[in-house]
Amino acid sequence: MVVNIGELSRRTGVSLRSLRYYEEKQLLTPARLENGYRDYAESDAEKVELIQLYFSLGLTAGEILDFFDCLFQNGGKLQCLPNAIELGERKITEIRKQIELLSKAESRLEESVAKWKHVIGRTEGETQ
Repeated sequence: MVVNIGELSRRTGVSLRSLRYYEEKQLLTPARLENGYRDYAESDAEKVELIQLYFSLGLTAGEILDFFDCLFQNGGKLQCLPNAIELGERKITEIRKQIELLSKAESRLEESVAKWKHVIGRTEGETQ
C-alpha cells in the first residue's frame, strides 16, 4: 500500500512541512515513485511519533538520527550504542529533574489553592 506524504500527515497529525524537514534531516527516508511522489512505509508513522517524542525531550535532529541508527540499523549497532547510552542517560537525568520540579510546583500550587478556597469559604460564611 502506498502511503504518501498527505496520508502520513493525516495519520500522525504532523504537518507536511515537518515531514519534509524530517526527510531533509534524514530522519525519514521514503522511497520515491516514478512520478517523484514520496512512498512511506507503514512503519514510518511510528517513526514520526518517536521523532515527535524525542523533539519534545529536547533532542536535536542529529541526536535523534543517532538514536535511529541504533534502533533501525541492521548492522553495526555496537558502534553507536555507547553514544546512545550516554545521551539516553543524560536525558533520563534531565527528565527526573523536571519531574521533581513539577512535583514541587504541583504541591505549592495545591497548598495555595486550598488556602484560597478556605479564605473564600470563610468570607462567604461571614457574610451570610
